[in-house]
Amino acid sequence: MNVVSRKSRHLLSVEPLSSSSAQFVSPLQNLKVSTDRGDTPAETTATETVFTRKSKYICHESAINFIKREKNPENALEIFNKVSSQRGFQHNNSTYGIILHKLAQCKKYQALDAVLHRMTYETCKFHEGIFLNLMKHFSKASKHERVLEMFYSILPIVRSQPSLKAISTCLNLLVDANETDLARKFLLSTRKDFHLEPNTCIFNILVKHHCRKGDIESSFGVMKEMEKSEVSTPNLITYSTVIDGLCASGRLEDAIQLFEEMVSKHQIVPDALTYNALINGFCRGQKTDGAKKIMEFMKKNGCHPNIFNYSSLMNGLCKDGKLEEAKEVLNEMKAAGLSPDTVVYTTLINWMCRSCKTDEAIELLKEMKEKECKADEVTFNVILGGLCRENRYYEALNMLQRLPSDGVYLNKASYRIVLNSLCKEGELEKAVELLALMLHRGFVPHVGTSNELLVSLCNAGKVNDAVRLLFGLVERGFKPDPPTWTVLIDLICRERKLLPAFELLDELLA
Repeated sequence: MNVVSRKSRHLLSVEPLSSSSAQFVSPLQNLKVSTDRGDTPAETTATETVFTRKSKYICHESAINFIKREKNPENALEIFNKVSSQRGFQHNNSTYGIILHKLAQCKKYQALDAVLHRMTYETCKFHEGIFLNLMKHFSKASKHERVLEMFYSILPIVRSQPSLKAISTCLNLLVDANETDLARKFLLSTRKDFHLEPNTCIFNILVKHHCRKGDIESSFGVMKEMEKSEVSTPNLITYSTVIDGLCASGRLEDAIQLFEEMVSKHQIVPDALTYNALINGFCRGQKTDGAKKIMEFMKKNGCHPNIFNYSSLMNGLCKDGKLEEAKEVLNEMKAAGLSPDTVVYTTLINWMCRSCKTDEAIELLKEMKEKECKADEVTFNVILGGLCRENRYYEALNMLQRLPSDGVYLNKASYRIVLNSLCKEGELEKAVELLALMLHRGFVPHVGTSNELLVSLCNAGKVNDAVRLLFGLVERGFKPDPPTWTVLIDLICRERKLLPAFELLDELLA
């Protein structure tokens, strides 16, 4: 079937939609079509490419793929509109879903609203999943009123009551965004308008909200209401959330009591997440011996610790200054067949460096490489800090110079850690060397460090070095503060080097 003839191709943007779909005006229809100039070939849009082949019917699956691949949301919308001009084509839930996702992703809200309006006239069956996706987009963009709008659009467009999943999704997004008033009004309106009683999932969202606020008593109140309800009952998530809230509030005895009640009275079997809440709580309270006992109890009762349990215990032992015990936990983790990740290794490396055991930390770094566990910039920054604390500046500088050629990404913090230490210890020559390397690689030091280094160079009689570095810094937008500027100009003038002073003034006033 001929979808579009060559003669009418440029008229597609103003061609009405077929009778199978409701009239919808694309925002692109007002764009002017530019005429060809000389021998310059006309620019081919993505939309025209889709419709260049004769007798090629664009099915729903192809339309979805074209829209998904199109980076420009306006072109994607144009494709969406033009495929509906085909005889016998009618958009369905999937094609509407992909164009709405694309427009929401690109924050094209006016066009999105026009598509939503068009959906109210369609006869195809829509599913509420489209609106759950839009709720998440609007929540991410901090448009919380629009999250509610998407929920209330379900009934008129999907033509069925929102499910409990839709209610819990909307409520969870509002609670996570700390929109307490909106969440309360929303929950009351769902009870009134839809006569829906909250299920366990919805109650758990409220429990989580109260625990995050530190209002544990209100979370207990919600649990009591759950027990009275016919459609909900406290489950493992409920208890784990409240136990975590109690631990975060320092109420460890109450947390253990609730844990025992959950197991003995309600026969709810705890999982690794529940145990982790207790381990974290005891470690946070500097009661690592209690955390170790919980880990032993966990293993005896058939719940195998995961990497997060071991990591929490290790971190607590490190903070408690028990490095040897932390290393034993690492070895136990490996013996259990678990592979430590970058976070686990970096945690232990950090505390080793803080305890001036940088050589041991470097050995762990080598182990990471052997185990094919990739160290990130945080890992290397920790080791750079450790080397500087032990005044091993040559090794730190060598690492900064070598790592990029080894394919390791370094950030500006990597250089600043070493530069700040060099300036603090008065290692001016090494500081100048490092600053030159930073500028060469496109990194600019902190303003305070730059001013401090320039003044230190001047006070040490290294005016030439100070001026040379200042020119490099000024080229990258740095402006010395008034005290630094005063010292520089004063010393330059004393040495009768007026030309550099005038050049500096020209640079700064440009």
